Amino acid sequence: MTDTPIDVQTAAAPVYTVPQERNVVTAVPGPKSLELQARRSKVVSAGVSSALPVYIERANGAILVDVDGNRFVDFGAGIGVTTVGHTEQRVVAAAADQLHDVIHTLFTITPYEEYVRVAELLAEHTPGNWEKKSVLVNSGAEAVENGVKIARKFTGRRAVAVLDHAYHGRTNLTMAMNYKAMPYATGFGPLAGDVYHAPNSYPYRDGLSGADAAARTVAYLEKVVGASDLACLVVEPIQGEGGFVVPADGFLPALQAWCTENGVVMIADEIQSGMARTGRYYASEHFGWEPDLVLSAKGIAGGLPLAAVTGRAEIMDASQPGGLGGTFGGNPVACAAAIAVFESIDENGLLAEGQRIEATFRAGLEKLARRYDIIGEIRGKGAMIALEFVQPGTAETTKAPNAEAVTAIIAYAAQHGVLFLNAGTYGNVLRFLPSLAVSDALIEDGLRVLDDALATLG
Repeated sequence: MTDTPIDVQTAAAPVYTVPQERNVVTAVPGPKSLELQARRSKVVSAGVSSALPVYIERANGAILVDVDGNRFVDFGAGIGVTTVGHTEQRVVAAAADQLHDVIHTLFTITPYEEYVRVAELLAEHTPGNWEKKSVLVNSGAEAVENGVKIARKFTGRRAVAVLDHAYHGRTNLTMAMNYKAMPYATGFGPLAGDVYHAPNSYPYRDGLSGADAAARTVAYLEKVVGASDLACLVVEPIQGEGGFVVPADGFLPALQAWCTENGVVMIADEIQSGMARTGRYYASEHFGWEPDLVLSAKGIAGGLPLAAVTGRAEIMDASQPGGLGGTFGGNPVACAAAIAVFESIDENGLLAEGQRIEATFRAGLEKLARRYDIIGEIRGKGAMIALEFVQPGTAETTKAPNAEAVTAIIAYAAQHGVLFLNAGTYGNVLRFLPSLAVSDALIEDGLRVLDDALATLG
């Protein structure tokens, strides 16, 4: 599938309640944030860390405002959650209206229309032209667990395969599915069994075509796992925590063809890459891939907790009545917000905004890459763009990871009112994950701060 521009009629410009520009008025963190940090250290588990200890009081559009009055340009969006923008008007109104009507009944006891409507929208917008059904849950990790559970029930098989550099969550099963143990799994074992890690397509580092990379992955699945024992292959079409790794063309469809031939359920983990973030509703569409099951979360409800497993009806119906669900899964307030997110994407032309954001980022990042040899690769799609950093002089040879540069850049940017995030197995990827509300002016401002940070590295 080609990435041709989408012609979408955009709505009127949104009205923002916070000025859409950065403004640093204290040290970062400021005195009020430091007070809150001291209170936090007494009552919040040390296992819950924060990338930047500034405490947020308000958020709107692409801007965070902390308790000291500092305004930050947010290039993280809660790790891809506030994709339609912080406190987007339509989402806030829908959730507020629902709060007045029904907050909770539990769908598996007394259902409600909002859950059904979200399932209808997911059936309409996920890849694949076939009958689909969904189950709604609370979080991305819960969606992964349920996707695996459904695949096992449907196939009657036990084994689960994932790809190198993958990240799928912090629950017991998903910890075993992650590529990187620290910090997600270290000391938390024993972990779930029957999980296998197959080679991924990582063009910058392996240099393989999609066909060759798929052949390597299939060889592992056939020799190490065995197709007859494999229930599912779970794949992020663009890896998130792994460093926004974009597979070579043809890799994902080739794996799907092998899965279909061998009765294996192929699952797209679109938790970070879905919901219009990449300029398509789901990143799978960029690669011509139509998965059997699709996992949605993060951006689906504009900041409220909601996730989903959506897929072929015959697979989704394999579970016995009562086998799926949970107390808060598909909460009516979260569902109302999700409906508003779908409406906002369509009526505000946000798929086109994702393409605009990519174009603006790439233009600026390519200029920086020509000036700084520690930038090894620019990659990603839509509002999911990353830089992989390498040690000076190694871009064309060893491509030795340079995590130190990323750490220094993030620290410098924070002091100047810009929130960047790291990623990658080696910690050497700087990722840009803004909301689709971010303007070209804010992107260009963030790139100026990035340029200044790079210049300080010497």
